[in-house]
Amino acid sequence: MKKIFILLVLSFISIGKGIAQKFGYADMEFITSKMPEYQLAQTEMKKFSEKWAKEISDKFAEVGRMQRAYMAEEVLLTDDLKRKRQTEIKEKEQEAREYNSKIFGMEGLLFQKKKELMKPSMEKVQRAVSKICIQKRLDFMFDKSSDVGIIYSNPKHDYSDYIMEELGIDGQASKATAKEEIAKEKPTVAPKESSPKQKSTNSKLK
Repeated sequence: MKKIFILLVLSFISIGKGIAQKFGYADMEFITSKMPEYQLAQTEMKKFSEKWAKEISDKFAEVGRMQRAYMAEEVLLTDDLKRKRQTEIKEKEQEAREYNSKIFGMEGLLFQKKKELMKPSMEKVQRAVSKICIQKRLDFMFDKSSDVGIIYSNPKHDYSDYIMEELGIDGQASKATAKEEIAKEKPTVAPKESSPKQKSTNSKLK
């Protein structure tokens, strides 16, 4: 729906200005499904995801074993021993949660590994998209298989400098600063993997 809206807006702009802009679309999901290097990267990603998910599952399983052992022995323990065991269990659970966040968090290890593995094939795709758009004289290219929207746009339609000028912003200085910041930052990519859901055991410890 979002892509249709964008297309309609651009079409009306095009008609209003009397400019014969050319639009195109591609099914990136289908294209990447036919790329051996992309599929290999996906397979590698799955291996890492499954490996880390098992490690996290084992950590929470250990928490469960500790909790069951505590509940079975609770009546035999002194208050001091109860507090000690409860603290040990809570620390173990916290450790498991922190590891889960480290792996499956917004910019966790899985996210970083995906950027590393997918970067070569995605750069190859982007080069191909740009080349075809230039050859076919397309002004915009859309991806019909996702909500990403525009995957290519002709630089001549970029009015950022005009807007910055209207706002009193030095465009050249801003671009230089942006390049310096980008050089310092780690590259980003998108889609993150969902993390396994675990039930808290805190409520069971009294």
